[in-house]
Amino acid sequence: MTRYRSLGLFLVLAAVWGSAFMAIKAGLAYFPPVLFAAIRYDIAGVVMLAYALYATDVPLPRDRAEWTEVAIGAVLLIAAYHALLFIGQTDPTVTSAAAAVVVSLSPVLTTGFARGLLPNERLTAVGVVGMVLGLVGVAVLSELDPSNLLAGGTVPKLLILGAAAAFALGSVLTRRVDSDLPIATMEAWSMIAGAVIMHVVSLALGESAGRIVLNGESIAALAYLSLAASAIGFLIYFELLDRLGPIEINLVSYVAPIFAALAGWAFLQEVPSVATAGGFLLIFSGFVLLKRRAIRAEITAWTGTDARTAD
Repeated sequence: MTRYRSLGLFLVLAAVWGSAFMAIKAGLAYFPPVLFAAIRYDIAGVVMLAYALYATDVPLPRDRAEWTEVAIGAVLLIAAYHALLFIGQTDPTVTSAAAAVVVSLSPVLTTGFARGLLPNERLTAVGVVGMVLGLVGVAVLSELDPSNLLAGGTVPKLLILGAAAAFALGSVLTRRVDSDLPIATMEAWSMIAGAVIMHVVSLALGESAGRIVLNGESIAALAYLSLAASAIGFLIYFELLDRLGPIEINLVSYVAPIFAALAGWAFLQEVPSVATAGGFLLIFSGFVLLKRRAIRAEITAWTGTDARTAD
């Protein structure tokens, strides 16, 4: 029963996070991008802090290491990731599915950063091939034109790639910090501080609250992103991280684009391109190569059989 519950939660998380790309796209018609992201985390941060107050005995960082972890989360996991993602998704050529596929490169980039920044990690030749496959997948998805590298939505997709890289780097740097801060507390304060950073960036970009249009669709998009995708989504993520471990939970990144494509088609009449599908397959192949041993171990644990094969 526990396994079926975990599978159900996994699919719910993939659906919520995948459809969030559609909600971002829909909401961007009514909000300036960085301000939209900031308001999202104003709300989500307060909700997550309330949860941290309820669920943990440490609702506030206590020392320099814990505040450092929060700062990394605020700058990279929240502010940089979401500001770049939201700006990238303003381009009409970037569908919900395309954005989700580019973001799915994050676990591949996380492995690459870990190999470079964590002393106990190393990148094998097969791992290098996996990294290259992932990057080639982004190039295929971006439909690069060698004669005009700025055409066809390349720049916004590269911004989203930057978002994925920021998230991956933040994930690795937080692992370097010797901190006992509960993850719910870290996420709450990272969200709140990240929202403040994005408000500053929004002002620097000349965005104005006067451009916000409040109606049923814009409020629904904001509520969905703040409550479902951020607050509830992260709570499910925390539970699954404990149950499944980091390898299986990373697979959410590769199921989410399916739900992003379905939501984009159902609500925004978006049709995923062949390039999006091809890029997804290459990125997923890169992930499998990078995590082949861990995936093999997970298969063995789930099936109770020896899944070893030659590398």
